[in-house]
Amino acid sequence: MIMETALILACYLVGAIPFGLLVGRIVGADVRLEGSGNIGATNVGRVLGKKMGALTLVCDVAKGFLPVWVAASLLPETAVNREWMVMVCGLATVVGHMFPLYLKFKGGKGVATALGVFLFISPGGVLISLFVFVAAVAVSGYVSVGSLAATALIPLWLWMLGEPPAILAVALVIVALIWFQHRSNIGRLRRGEEQGWKKG
Repeated sequence: MIMETALILACYLVGAIPFGLLVGRIVGADVRLEGSGNIGATNVGRVLGKKMGALTLVCDVAKGFLPVWVAASLLPETAVNREWMVMVCGLATVVGHMFPLYLKFKGGKGVATALGVFLFISPGGVLISLFVFVAAVAVSGYVSVGSLAATALIPLWLWMLGEPPAILAVALVIVALIWFQHRSNIGRLRRGEEQGWKKG
């Protein structure tokens, strides 16, 4: 029990590392003060350029993938509720990104970090969702629409691919949190005020 608790806490703390903010500081900028004010890759790319946005994306995906990989490696194959523990570690990582201790619990929207978690859990499900993301952004012109569509459908792909109940249950929680974090985007989309990906 001690090891499991330590793993969950460690995953949260890794997920809470604000790579978008750190990347901005490399060039002397605080991305929280520009664009949408978000520390995620989309806003970093808008404010600091595509290269910095891509670097942030890679870091945020990695901090979702690596903690879950480490947790799965450390937990014995015979451990009771191993699948649940791995997924809870993934959830803790996403929650860390969204509500980071280091930034007074004001973080990003969790899409890239969740991508890293699901990339470890179900690469096939991620691949399908990436197609959905690209198609939704191409049709709508909004990254937020792509993110919402791709995340909303990933539990369906996981179910179709035969993933166990533990993965499906936690995936639904992660999707709900991502949609909650996108509530301001949803409001702007409804009012026709959302910024398109080609702008900035």
